[in-house]
Amino acid sequence: MATILVATIVELLPTGGSAVADTMPSALPAQLVQDFHAAFGDHHARAVHAKGIILEGSFQPSADGARLSAAPLFRVGVPVTVRFSDFTGLPDIPDTSNDANPRGFAVKFHLPGGAPYDIVAHSFNGFPAATAAEFSSLLQALARSGPDVGKPTPLDRFFADHPRALAFFTTQKPPPESFATAAYFGVNAFIFTDAAGHSQSVRYRFVPEAGEHYLAPNALKARSATYLIDEIGPRVRAQPIRFTWYAQLSELSDAVDNPSVAWPENRRLVNLGVITIDRLAANVPDTDRGLLFLPGNLPEGIGIADPMVTIRNAAYPLSFHERQ
Repeated sequence: MATILVATIVELLPTGGSAVADTMPSALPAQLVQDFHAAFGDHHARAVHAKGIILEGSFQPSADGARLSAAPLFRVGVPVTVRFSDFTGLPDIPDTSNDANPRGFAVKFHLPGGAPYDIVAHSFNGFPAATAAEFSSLLQALARSGPDVGKPTPLDRFFADHPRALAFFTTQKPPPESFATAAYFGVNAFIFTDAAGHSQSVRYRFVPEAGEHYLAPNALKARSATYLIDEIGPRVRAQPIRFTWYAQLSELSDAVDNPSVAWPENRRLVNLGVITIDRLAANVPDTDRGLLFLPGNLPEGIGIADPMVTIRNAAYPLSFHERQ
């Protein structure tokens, strides 16, 4: 069943992803889902970022966004569905746990005509693996490194050979005061193409209007295991939550196919517009179960630069199918 579903997904990939779809190992998407279950358990929930909350709002584009890409969402404001989440595949992970970092931020733009455009981001500027296959190896090492395993564990050995993976797990920011006070970064690079056919590789980041605020250890001790989930409802009822969406523009020396390497901070940032979140979803549990974000759901004017997107796009529906 998984193999058939993967093949179907690859056939349906947008044009921007077709060049890399042909080289995707057909077993890798299903293997990644299995790796997540081996590492975190099979909870009939999302394989990763299992604990989350759904909100709704709108996106208002900037004039600069329309100059950079011909995508329809940069011409007119559109509704959005947003999901904030904790890391790992554990649906009951405490919000106070360092293992809940990086926090997740997924956005579904509801484009004119009903087609969606999805972004899946998290609160760390980078990724622990350069490729999907390397990420699979990391998850397998994690699954084999329980508390009773002797040192060095498989994970220790993986970290020794992959320093960027070690940095991902050891240099996370502290837990945020709120999902609304963390910055979020797109994992992969995409290609923006303007109306004249000019293309530019970009990575995304989302900057909170409320500023970035994180909890000191003493303050964290006073928070409950669900403090982020509990806090976001009253916050959004009191006033809208806003994020400015930026495109970070690549230069020739920047790798577009290795998400483990952050681009230099001196790269130009273009303001694409503002996401305004103004309400909780009407029925969060039912909405969450039926909500699927596909990072390869791309409109005209946006294409795939990093082949990892194609594999993510095939893996996510497998997890979605399992939790129904």
